[in-house]
Amino acid sequence: MRIRPYIPSKDYEYVSKWIDDERTHAFWCANLLPYPMTQKSFHDLLEKNAMDWTDSAYVATENSGQAVGFFCYSVNTADNIGFFKFVIVDKTKRGKGYGKEMLNLALQFAFQITGAKAVQLNVFSENVLAKQCYAKIGFVERKIDKDVFTYKDEWWSRCNMIISKQSL
Repeated sequence: MRIRPYIPSKDYEYVSKWIDDERTHAFWCANLLPYPMTQKSFHDLLEKNAMDWTDSAYVATENSGQAVGFFCYSVNTADNIGFFKFVIVDKTKRGKGYGKEMLNLALQFAFQITGAKAVQLNVFSENVLAKQCYAKIGFVERKIDKDVFTYKDEWWSRCNMIISKQSL
């Protein structure tokens, strides 16, 4: 597996196919995008986050070049802590180690290239499989904000998880 910058004209078609139901969409982007998302709404959000938070978008590819995962990353230069957002893996690859491999490569990039001392992410507590994946890599719960997001008639809690460079 390799990580490379997201190429809008090439990669959107893959990412858009991985989010084919409303619940997955809400887990993935907290409804910061309308469902179903459009190429314009997605790229507008990526551009806004790049301007506001210096987020950069990346895809994970198999050695063949086939996109299998996506995430955004930024590092806060004030505290030197990186942040992963919009993490998703091809739905046909979930549960097979692709997410773990992608995030381990992303953590190498964060620690070795950007010099982050730690990396954090937010995940809904109700997104059990994603939360388990992050814990297997070494992310630990730092804080849970109860009932911060509504999806249909459910209230979801946001869990902030972090991993430090020293813990690897």
